[in-house]
Amino acid sequence: MMADINKVVLAYSGGLDTSVILKWLQDTYKCEIVTFTADLGQGEELEPARAKALQFGIKPENIFIDDLREEFVRDFVFPMFRANTIYEGEYLLGTSIARPLIAKRQIEIARMTGADSVSHGATGKGNDQVRFELGYYALEPGIKVIAPWREWDLLSREKLLAYAQTNGIPVEMKHKQGGAPYSMDANLLHISFEGRHLEDPNAQAEESMWRWTVSPEKAPDQPEEIELEFAKGDVVAIDGQRMAPHTLLARLNELGGKHGIGRLDLVENRFVGMKSRGCYETPGGTILLKAHRGIESITLDREVAHLKDDLMPRYASLIYNGYWWSPERIALQTLINHTQEMVNGFVKLKLYKGSVSVLSRNSLNTLFDQNIATFDDDGGAYNQADAGGFIKLNALRMRIAEIARRKRMTT
Repeated sequence: MMADINKVVLAYSGGLDTSVILKWLQDTYKCEIVTFTADLGQGEELEPARAKALQFGIKPENIFIDDLREEFVRDFVFPMFRANTIYEGEYLLGTSIARPLIAKRQIEIARMTGADSVSHGATGKGNDQVRFELGYYALEPGIKVIAPWREWDLLSREKLLAYAQTNGIPVEMKHKQGGAPYSMDANLLHISFEGRHLEDPNAQAEESMWRWTVSPEKAPDQPEEIELEFAKGDVVAIDGQRMAPHTLLARLNELGGKHGIGRLDLVENRFVGMKSRGCYETPGGTILLKAHRGIESITLDREVAHLKDDLMPRYASLIYNGYWWSPERIALQTLINHTQEMVNGFVKLKLYKGSVSVLSRNSLNTLFDQNIATFDDDGGAYNQADAGGFIKLNALRMRIAEIARRKRMTT
């Protein structure tokens, strides 16, 4: 089987784990390696990954560092938010939505370079292995997948460090001194924290852990008002200033972080069967979700809005479980996108000490008719007497059931 592997595209961050994986692939499979590093707005310097790859003997033409920020927000984050997507009532899916894009780009690079295999650094306990590999197989059915964490015996931090030392792999001081207290994953939508102290759900997250948001208690004492403009369900401007999708989300992150918005401490149900505790910061996404529901409240038909809410948990599970490229997710997306044609207009929000409130919403496509909704005289726009028949018709089945119950009681 190992002889069948000729060239591998590795999702490579340049950190300890993927550096060990790179060397392990060379030693174990004796194959050519292509490294792929994605810029999803994680805020880290990515060029050191190139230098490290060169140290391992990777050919310059086999090192890919790609800026995917705009594609990530435009083609993945925004379509997901059109559905008001949250998993298990709270999680805005910041990690989940990044994986299908990484898988897509890995497959594209495999085609470009003639690679027959792809590899990732996800562990055999987590969701990411599923998300990556479902994406690989959906886009390239015959691709070979190497998942080192399911194959090697380097299953402890001590073994990883020993392997790195033996093979001359540079180890940052923070790893030598016991490592960062959390496993973190960041992109333009969120930053996540898992492991170590957080593995006990009874242990409170430390204030020093949070990176993007101030605590609500330390947020400004004065609220801040902003106005978001929507076009076909996507936000296109902040306070009248139009921006590219990734720039816009970055600005919302700044605003939300300043006001302590978007923190979440969650015990979630992983697809592989276990429960996991994680903490998340999603400041811009939290603002975006509130605003999007605000503009939908005046532009969506009642039954369309309720249908979307019915379908959303299914859609969220598809993304969380790695089925972004599945036919059912694509079919749902087609329906969701159709519902957004008239979701255009403006929403004014108040940001204040960890909260986001809708102050006003306005749209040329509004379905809100003040002449009908008013408590004052509507001039005959709505005949209140019609409500009596409407209520009786809707009560008919319950009246019949109660009459039948009473008959049974008397016989």
